[in-house]
Amino acid sequence: MEKQNVLIIEDDADIREGVRILLQSENYNIEEAENGSSGLKKLKEQTDLVILDIMMPGMPGLRTCEEIRKISNVPVLFLTAKSQESDKLIGLMAGGDDYLTKPFSYAELLGRVKALLRRYKIYMGKKIEDKEEKYIDLGGIRIDERFNEVCVNGMEKELSDIEYHILLLMMQHPGKIFSAQNLYESVWEEPYFYSCNSTVMVHIRKLRVKIEPDAKNPQYIKTIWGKGYKFSAESK
Repeated sequence: MEKQNVLIIEDDADIREGVRILLQSENYNIEEAENGSSGLKKLKEQTDLVILDIMMPGMPGLRTCEEIRKISNVPVLFLTAKSQESDKLIGLMAGGDDYLTKPFSYAELLGRVKALLRRYKIYMGKKIEDKEEKYIDLGGIRIDERFNEVCVNGMEKELSDIEYHILLLMMQHPGKIFSAQNLYESVWEEPYFYSCNSTVMVHIRKLRVKIEPDAKNPQYIKTIWGKGYKFSAESK
């Protein structure tokens, strides 16, 4: 089985070493960088996951993530000492896919890593050779599930794996109302807590910016107040 490649960008050598030892014991290939600039140089097409510290000297983690998003949709797992909900939302808005607050247990870290890699392999990974056409085409949005491509009115859109998974799930069930809990437990594959509602809201907002003609007046992903969100195929 081909090993998956994880890039750790963390200025604390002890944390970097601990994460490296843990993931190597799970048969992952590991690359390390002690700052954002070095990490960007080590990011490759073959990189399957980036573990990124937010608080670093020089180029901070948020800026590093923004630069990563200019060239790659690889999942990004933030590590940070900040625990405020607002800090988490800022990280997600910068392009992160998940967030782990220090100090963290290695069991929790490993669980997050495996979940992100699993979704990336299934929904945003390397192209899978499959002669059978498998796509969803609704209301001007087309998802090609063979190559994990999304086009809106003929224009290809670059989505993160979380955004892709949300859109795919909703387009598979047009008209169905998904609560924040439905979406979180289906996409993140973790137990839902009330604070997770903000995480879902941020990713819905980011997805709307990418696919809607007017993100402030969404036509595709509609908010059903007090209930959740649904995909509407009425727009042409």
